[in-house]
Amino acid sequence: MSQNDTAVSVTRQGGVALVRIDHAPVNALSGPVRRGLLAAARALAADAAVAAVVIHGGPGRFIAGADIKEMDLPLDEPVLPEVIAAIEAIPQPVVAAIDGAALGGGLEIAMACDLRLAAPKASVGLVETRLGIIPGSGGTQRLPRLVGTAKAIELIGQARVLRAPEAVALGILDAVVEGDLLAEAVRQAPSTAKRVVSRLPVPPGDAAAEDAAAHAALKAGRGVPAIAAAVTLLRETASMDFAPGLARERAVFLPLRASDEAAALRHLFLAEREAARVPGLEGVAPRAVAAVGVIGGGTMGSGIAMAVADAGLPVVVIERDAQAAEACGTRLREAYDAQAARGRLGAAEAAARAARIRPTDDWSALADADLIIEAAFEDMSVKEDIFRRLDGVAKHGAVMATNTSYLDPDAIAAFTSRPRDVLGLHFFAPANVMKLLEVVHAADTAPAVLATGIAFGKKLGKLPVVSRVCEGFIGNRIYAAYRRHAEYLVMDGASPEQVDAALRDYGFAMGLFAVGDMSGLDIAWAMRKRRAATRDPAERYVAIADRLCEDGRLGRKTGAGWYSYADGKAAPDPAVEAIVAAERRAAGVTPRAFTTEQIQHRLLAVMANEGAKILEEGIALRPSDIDLVFTNGYGFPRLKGGPMFAADRQGLGAVLAEAEAAHAAGGAGSEPATLLRELTGDGTTFKQWQRGRAPG
Repeated sequence: MSQNDTAVSVTRQGGVALVRIDHAPVNALSGPVRRGLLAAARALAADAAVAAVVIHGGPGRFIAGADIKEMDLPLDEPVLPEVIAAIEAIPQPVVAAIDGAALGGGLEIAMACDLRLAAPKASVGLVETRLGIIPGSGGTQRLPRLVGTAKAIELIGQARVLRAPEAVALGILDAVVEGDLLAEAVRQAPSTAKRVVSRLPVPPGDAAAEDAAAHAALKAGRGVPAIAAAVTLLRETASMDFAPGLARERAVFLPLRASDEAAALRHLFLAEREAARVPGLEGVAPRAVAAVGVIGGGTMGSGIAMAVADAGLPVVVIERDAQAAEACGTRLREAYDAQAARGRLGAAEAAARAARIRPTDDWSALADADLIIEAAFEDMSVKEDIFRRLDGVAKHGAVMATNTSYLDPDAIAAFTSRPRDVLGLHFFAPANVMKLLEVVHAADTAPAVLATGIAFGKKLGKLPVVSRVCEGFIGNRIYAAYRRHAEYLVMDGASPEQVDAALRDYGFAMGLFAVGDMSGLDIAWAMRKRRAATRDPAERYVAIADRLCEDGRLGRKTGAGWYSYADGKAAPDPAVEAIVAAERRAAGVTPRAFTTEQIQHRLLAVMANEGAKILEEGIALRPSDIDLVFTNGYGFPRLKGGPMFAADRQGLGAVLAEAEAAHAAGGAGSEPATLLRELTGDGTTFKQWQRGRAPG
């Protein structure tokens, strides 16, 4: 017998039927796969010549989970629970041969089999909560029968991915096969006894262990509704028979699938995949990076060096003199010792990572570096000196990167004789922790150099997002507009703490003014002073932040900024109220009241409007890239999907109306974007524009 489908095929080895899923790139459970599996399961169950069944995904694969793109569409027959029920109903023994990832629905299918064998590097997990949903095809009912309720709460609630040996130890898999996995599965299949997981009892519960697992999952989940739903469901159904438990799972799953939060998390998941597609880099190979140099061992430079060392690469850090280099080395060793003390690293691994970093004041140590990152003070004369020196030190073909936040990488590249080797790599502090990396495509950056920046970011475990050159690139440009309008709100009657509270209510972990205090108000102050000569006189300028800085209130590091930090915690300060009141009087402003919703709508509109301008100018490739920048670098709540996604959800007509109001409040520079007007007029969303018109 041979049944063939574009996604699923059935072949025979004697009495063993091999069901192969072959649906590029990752065997996702899209419609063709579900239809093929259902047809195969029903046909094989009725075939007396079949002694056993092996389900596999081909070399290096099994089933990586659902087709995420289908989740924005109505459910399509056959639904996965029907497919899994058909597999479980096969009377012959069924073996899952897992060579690769069995995630989400892939693991749910495997748990419907009687024996689960895996290659050593295979991985399994029910990771649906990452997408704002729960396992919806029996995962919450079969997994507890294998591992118990407390462990199921941990694994599902934290969306843990397990390597095959750990999954065997927990009883999720039956064995790791070192040799030919498929051959071993075929050998064992006929003698495998039927073991239907849904007929097993849930082991007796341990309330204390379940409480601890629930607390850890909810804490790590940061408010994702699906995690709380999963915890409640797992505890609620632990005493139920399988059929009512399965019905209860589906009743919880379906509303979550349709929720705004799940849509936002799906959007971000797909956006990360899309960000890797950069027009013009098709077939372009990155340059090899085996050794890295960092210039500047301050907070940012040290963080970058740690990120490089954490990725397993050696890195030289250039400091201004031997004393500074020694101090840098001490700080880095202490940082790794602290990680070891907190249990984040073993002592040996911490020492190994520290040993990969070599601080020095000898510029000749950069001669072997394949990529050199300048992380010095934000001053163009400093950058000029560094890049002119690099021109004579860096080897031929070395990539030279600037970590500047606001300065012009095109001007910096012009300081060298090889501008094609220069790009921006804008890390976010702390650089060894933050996931976002803006890869700045300067005017002369060679395609291979841009590809190298992207590949290097991935090597470091970062999320690289490509930006063209403008003031502040994607993130800081939008952030500057967002901050400016938050200050307009304060000038017009809101308090800093009211604005921050509105942002926290929206889902930000911290308000904008508290974040400013944490990072230091002098950074933005220097930027404002640099822009003063070219600022449009028709742009409204609020000087409250300048007054704070002039009074020495630079944020947490000076004990005072927008807030007072007398006891280490942010507290409203009468001195700030006095400065605000004086600035209002000087400008002739009569303060008015703002609601939480008005503050939220104004600031979202400002972010989306500036994002639209960035798209018009070709600074960002696509709206979803902007959403990635803000959810990964600026604290925008992931459950809202990013400013462009949130604007679509709110309705671009309402966003445009609020952008008009923001223009009236802010003057020049705050005009509604032409793109925003066009989309509103056409009844089109940013997402639709991206699908139809955006590059990539």
